[in-house]
Amino acid sequence: MKSEYGEAFVGEGVNAAHINTVLGNREGAVGTAWATGLATPSAGHTRFVAVAAPNQPLQPMTLFVNKATIETERHGELTWGAAQSGVSRGVQKARDNGVFGTNDLHELALIVAVWVNPLANDAAQVEENNAEATYLALKSGNYL
Repeated sequence: MKSEYGEAFVGEGVNAAHINTVLGNREGAVGTAWATGLATPSAGHTRFVAVAAPNQPLQPMTLFVNKATIETERHGELTWGAAQSGVSRGVQKARDNGVFGTNDLHELALIVAVWVNPLANDAAQVEENNAEATYLALKSGNYL
């Protein structure tokens, strides 16, 4: 499978979501970028494996990368809590709707770059906007 790229923006105001996605083979360039990204966090930017539930990583394996520097506890909670939950829901919706085609999900690596406005204030809206933006970004990548 060739690498695919997607993008989506959903919502309005401070709780809007902007998502970029990169999907490709674990053994290729995307897999290398995935592992490098996980291994090289920077101040305010903690990359982590997104989960469907505790101890249940998403399939395809998904690296969550925050694009906005985390500067407050509340911004961190909304990014790593509500936005991560939304990304998880968006990936699962894409999987359930056949966006990944017939590809073996265990052979894929997905990177999701997530923008949460530092002024965001509504966890439910952040989660919902990130779920829809993730799904639309993956759908726009034409992964079939």
